[in-house]
Amino acid sequence: MTDSNYKALAGKRGLIMGVANERSIAWGIAEVLHQHGAELAFTYQGELMEARLRPLAEGLGSEIVLPCDVSVDGEIESTFDKIRKSWSGFDFVVHSLAYSEKEELSGGYLNLSRENFVKTLEISCFSFTQVAKLSVPLFELNGGGSLLTLTYLGAERVVPNYNVMGVAKASLEMSVKYLAADLGGLNIRVNAISAGPMKTLAGSAISGARKIYSWTEKNAPLRRSVLKREVGDAALYLVSPLSSGVTGEILHVDSGYNIVGIPK
Repeated sequence: MTDSNYKALAGKRGLIMGVANERSIAWGIAEVLHQHGAELAFTYQGELMEARLRPLAEGLGSEIVLPCDVSVDGEIESTFDKIRKSWSGFDFVVHSLAYSEKEELSGGYLNLSRENFVKTLEISCFSFTQVAKLSVPLFELNGGGSLLTLTYLGAERVVPNYNVMGVAKASLEMSVKYLAADLGGLNIRVNAISAGPMKTLAGSAISGARKIYSWTEKNAPLRRSVLKREVGDAALYLVSPLSSGVTGEILHVDSGYNIVGIPK
C-alpha cells in the first residue's frame, strides 16, 4: 500500500515552460508537481504573460520566474544561464510551447505560407531540442533527469483546422524518440503526453474548437473530456522516479479517444 503522505518529487527541482494562465495544461501539471514536493521555476513570453504567470508562480512559492522567447536567438541560453546561477542543477523540464498564426490554422493546409511553416516548427518543435541540449549539463549535476513535452492527436491523424500544427506536433513526437535515444546513456529520459482537447487559451485558437470538445466527449470510451488534474498526474508519473524505466513514449491522456476508429 502506498503511503498517502508519499511525495514522489520531494527534494526535486524542475522548470515549467509555457503557462499562459490558470487554465493552461502546463499550469495543471505545475500544481500537481508542486503538491508532490517539487520546487519549480517558470518562464514566460512578454509582459502580458508575465502579469498572468507571476502571481500563480508566487502562489506555489516559486522564486524563479524568467522571460524566455524561444524565437529570439540567445534567449533560451540566457534563461538557462540565469537558472544555473540560482540552482546547482535540476531534475525535470516540462515544455509546453506551441505557436502558429491563427488565420492559417483554419481552412485547408494548402493555404500555408512558408513563413508561418518555419515559425510554427521553430517554436513548437525545434525549441524542445534546444531546451533538451541546454538541460543536459543541469541534469548531469543531479545524475540524470526527465524531459517532458505536450502533443496532440493531430500529430497522428487529420484534425480539422489543426493543419501545420499537426505537422509540427508530428515532428515533435519524433524528436522525443530521437532525443530519448541520444540521452538515455546519460540517464536522461524524454517523453510526451498527448492530451485530449481541453478549454485552454491555445485550444481556443482552433476554429471549431467547441465541436471538437463535444465530439470527443460523445465518442471517447470514457464519454467525457480529460481533466487538467489527470494530465498533471500523468506528468507526475513521467517526470518522477515512478517511470524510471520509461523513455521515448507518447502517453495518451484523452479518455481513450485515440483508440477509436469509427464511433458507435
